Amino acid sequence: MAEKGIARSSTILVPVFLPAVVVAVLLIIGTISNPELAGEAFSAAQAWITETFGWFYMLSVALFLLFMVGIALTRWGNIKLGPDHADPQYSFPEWFAMLFSAGYGIALLFFGVAEPVLHYAEPPAGAPETVDAAKQAMQIAFFHWGFHIWAIYGLVGLVMAYFAFRHGLPLSMRSAFYPLIGDKIHGPIGHAIDVFAILGTMFGIATTLGLSATQINAGLHYLWDMPMGTTVQISAIAIVTAAATVSVVAGMDKGVKRLSILNMVIAVALMLFVFVVGPTVHILESFVQNTGSYLSNIVERTFNLQAYTHSDWIGNWTLFIFSWTIAWAPFVGLFIAKISRGRTIRQFVVGVMLVPSIFTFLWFSVFGDTALNMIMEEGVTTLVAQVQEDKAVALFQLFDRLPWSTVISFLAVLLIVTFFVTSSDSGSLVVDSLASGGVLDTPAWQRVFWAVLEGAIASVLLLAGGLSALQTMTIVSALPFAVIIIMAAIGMWRALIIEQHRETSLKAHMATSRHMTGSQWRHRLKAMVRYPEREEVEGFIRKMGMESMAKVVQEMRDAGWDAHAEFDENLVRAELVVNRENQVGFIYDIRLVSNPVPDFAYASNEQAAASGKEYCRAEVFLRRGGRSYDVYGYSEEDLIRDILDQFENYLHFLDAAPGNLPWDMAEHDELLQPQEEDDKKKKEE
Repeated sequence: MAEKGIARSSTILVPVFLPAVVVAVLLIIGTISNPELAGEAFSAAQAWITETFGWFYMLSVALFLLFMVGIALTRWGNIKLGPDHADPQYSFPEWFAMLFSAGYGIALLFFGVAEPVLHYAEPPAGAPETVDAAKQAMQIAFFHWGFHIWAIYGLVGLVMAYFAFRHGLPLSMRSAFYPLIGDKIHGPIGHAIDVFAILGTMFGIATTLGLSATQINAGLHYLWDMPMGTTVQISAIAIVTAAATVSVVAGMDKGVKRLSILNMVIAVALMLFVFVVGPTVHILESFVQNTGSYLSNIVERTFNLQAYTHSDWIGNWTLFIFSWTIAWAPFVGLFIAKISRGRTIRQFVVGVMLVPSIFTFLWFSVFGDTALNMIMEEGVTTLVAQVQEDKAVALFQLFDRLPWSTVISFLAVLLIVTFFVTSSDSGSLVVDSLASGGVLDTPAWQRVFWAVLEGAIASVLLLAGGLSALQTMTIVSALPFAVIIIMAAIGMWRALIIEQHRETSLKAHMATSRHMTGSQWRHRLKAMVRYPEREEVEGFIRKMGMESMAKVVQEMRDAGWDAHAEFDENLVRAELVVNRENQVGFIYDIRLVSNPVPDFAYASNEQAAASGKEYCRAEVFLRRGGRSYDVYGYSEEDLIRDILDQFENYLHFLDAAPGNLPWDMAEHDELLQPQEEDDKKKKEE
């Protein structure tokens, strides 16, 4: 939450905002003052980190992948990222389009042709420009852009979504540390975690913007013979950053979602075009073969650091790409988390890791294998030298040898620009949220500020040494954040163990404690064949629900418990709350829920179709979400009994849970807020 005393016109969390901005501004000033010296410092820093911590990066990424796969295969995979009753906010195509555009759309355009060609010409092992070099080139490209990078993105997104939507903590990296350090996440430790997340995100975005600018320059040079150089590239950053500010003001649904869908449409169209006019059968064969080779060698490549060759290849390629992903992970992870509420952990892992990876393998097979086929089968050897001279021109040099080259090159430039805008505006939304302590609804001027700052960082890094400087800052900023991700995974593991114990103990206790009285079975039978209207159910909740809760509250207070009951007029909700210091609080809600009258309630299908009527239920909600049973028509005695049954289950969990739980969630009642917003929307409709 925003710091107390900050007006709603600003949601800035000062202890996070100021350090991040100061570091960024000092970097900009220092680089502008002496670009050459800055470039030398960046190169020295990259060499030292690569030689000293290369093993740590590779081992960390391997652990991230194992964690994601393992957690999806356990029973924890069924846990929802939100209350048990939550539904996904976006359809699967919309969800995939947004996470793909934010994740690495730019990377595919930049490296889709360049990386296979460069590895073919200069493989890390073996003779260059041979069949074995071509096979190795495609396997390396699959390895660099496959499961590993999506495990990094996915892990960060998963821990943020779990703690924010399941436990009502702020949507921020600091929340993942709650099981480890408790309320200290709201102090200096939590502030430091978010500062590192912001800096890593800004340098990751700067790298992406720099790659985009150089490729836009290459496209403009191909189409209209515009000169290649930093002046054009910085101008491109300025123009597209201005466009991103328009999108960032529009917000998530109007700006980012629409641009993401446009990105996917153009990207798929380009890929299908190359697939059809290129060596179609060869592409399909190589896709199958390279995927098999990737899967067979994934373990060896994961732990390969070229320890006996002392080559700088691993630092220039694998470590750069993985560290870029780690630095980029706070942005992509938080962005994915924001759009993933309501999905299960297993759906999240499969959607975030499997689907984008398969699309990536197809992309590299279409573009990379088409380029290699031109070189090896058609004798277009000049393509190798052109790509070695400038990676940014690789895509356009490929298009130059295909039909309708001008048209598809123009579409490619347009796609780079839209990916550029999407990365900048969605990155600004995420950084602004981190700098505001997890607040999602922030003023437009703050988002614009971060968009401009990201463009400025990308520009000065281009001045200080181009892509080399961008690469260095990415590797440097990723080092501390890799440690943070490891600790976040440990925090989530601990939280899931606690949740599993809670569910197991409560279900076991429910089996022995719930008994149906005479009036309850009659109520259950009536509920099967009768569909009450809103006025009836609202009156029941308002009178019977509140009167029953009031009696329970009075008895609890007499016994020394901190309990209260209140009625929410807007949501038609009766709520009983019991607070416990340093422990999970107890919540028992009775809510009015509207549903269409089912077809079987009518004599014929025609009557059902013509009716369109709704009926209402008085459903019970606990802290962990809806329980999906209706208490409308319960007598006061039966309703009090149900409250006490649920409260007894709660006490049983506290008694049986291992040790003192670190979850003081009394301060985090945002858990139910998303559902309340859904309820309000339904009422308005």
